[in-house]
Amino acid sequence: MSIEQTIRVDVSRLDSLMNLVGELVLSRNRIGQISGDLEKKFEGEFLIEQLMETTSQIGLITTELQLAVMKTRMVPIGKVFNKFPRMVRDLCRDMKKDVDLVIAGEETELDKSVVEEIGDPLIHMIRNSVDHGVETPDIRRKRGKAEKGTVNLSAYHEGNHIVVEIKDDGAGMDADLLKVKAVEKGVITADEAKNMDPEAAYGLVFKPGFSTAATITDVSGRGVGMDVVKTNIEKLNGIINIESELGHGTRFRMKLPLTLAIIQALLVDVSGEIFAIPLVSVIETVRIKETEIHSFEGREVLKLRDSVLSLIRLDEIYELQESLDDDIYVVVVGLAEKKLGLVVSKLVGQEEIVIKSLGDYLSGNEGIAGATIMGDGRVRLIIDVAGAMEIASKMPRRSKKKKTVAVTQKTGNKITVLIVDDSATDRKIITRLLSSTGWIDVKEVTSGKDMIKIFEKVDPDLIITDIMMPEMDGYEVAKNLREKGFEKPIIAISGRSEISERKKISAAGIDAFLLKPLNLQTMLDKIDELMANSSNS
Repeated sequence: MSIEQTIRVDVSRLDSLMNLVGELVLSRNRIGQISGDLEKKFEGEFLIEQLMETTSQIGLITTELQLAVMKTRMVPIGKVFNKFPRMVRDLCRDMKKDVDLVIAGEETELDKSVVEEIGDPLIHMIRNSVDHGVETPDIRRKRGKAEKGTVNLSAYHEGNHIVVEIKDDGAGMDADLLKVKAVEKGVITADEAKNMDPEAAYGLVFKPGFSTAATITDVSGRGVGMDVVKTNIEKLNGIINIESELGHGTRFRMKLPLTLAIIQALLVDVSGEIFAIPLVSVIETVRIKETEIHSFEGREVLKLRDSVLSLIRLDEIYELQESLDDDIYVVVVGLAEKKLGLVVSKLVGQEEIVIKSLGDYLSGNEGIAGATIMGDGRVRLIIDVAGAMEIASKMPRRSKKKKTVAVTQKTGNKITVLIVDDSATDRKIITRLLSSTGWIDVKEVTSGKDMIKIFEKVDPDLIITDIMMPEMDGYEVAKNLREKGFEKPIIAISGRSEISERKKISAAGIDAFLLKPLNLQTMLDKIDELMANSSNS
């Protein structure tokens, strides 16, 4: 009697297991970070060596466990592929064509959730290859081809991704014809068509409502189909490339993540904030100078090798403070058929991250796919490339960005600013904003009492104090400083409007008042103005 070797498990149990493994991955990253910090501090000690060895072992086991759990969720892509031969036979009969569907790599496995999402895109693409791609036997004969056309459908692994290819030996795509049709249908303007390279022209087939079919049939001509492909691939953070040679055929290449729960991500710094970009969307990274960015029709672009790349500034998308660095990085990302450059301040590194939902309360934020917890325990946001592109497309066109240059900076001298605030978060935000200028040296104090003790030692050029603080509020701090002979500028900040207390502000010797949340440009203008007045007096 043969013993049954399989067991049926509810998918929700596997999801629960995957969540636990995700938590384990986060804890492994945290332990790794703490061990690294301890090693720097107590290098050479026996216990530290033991800890490092154990940490390494835990890391190895966690990776193995993660792979094992991922494999339990994997299903062969053949489950989707198997329904296509019949579909192609039916299409050939209806359209009087003779097409051979050649399938390869159906044993390639990927996550159940990804398999469920790629079924619809593949149906549309194969129908497209049979209808638009492969010619009728008569036309093929005239062109010196075999009467029977071929559509190749294959899947294979490439690193942490899976690649699905659909290739036909049909008529290929005519980039010029696509541009003409797109202009006719109002999808693009004539000027845009002129500057469009063939690769971008092929991408027009993904535009909603766009079709090149001469007649409307059950199979094509209604302008639906390829936009469904684009939507599903974007949902998976995948990339699709089209290669075509007129008269020789077309190849669609989809690159998809193996799983959607634990991913490799590129960590980037944007104005002092760390964001994660899913690595499956990243094509390359480039270091450039601010002067290499050009403006074209109100959009910023970069000439990268032989092509022109549209740019998005992430500090603008997420409403962060403008970065003042001249050396910046561009992360070239692909999403479905589009390529775009994300402008960031620095590249931090690559890390395996666990995607966490932001929950119902914060889930509506466009441009954010979720969050992850880093090794140091901090929560970092994961960029939704599709959402960021969507926000950028809605942003008003503008002239080339002018960099902020403050008057104080032109003197070439650094100034020292002392911040008094009982909130660690607020202190950190102000410090990061001011330090990013490169000409302001920031010192922090946690209370008014400490401020009175140390201000003479630091000898600041300017003081920024919060109004609402325990024990000694901002008014008392300013009053005390003035009584002790401090004559330099004092700026007060508060989260609520103090308009009714203008007399109190003036009586305390406060020179300016700013409302939270602070705007870097407004703050720099105010610092500039006060420093200029101070040096003239």
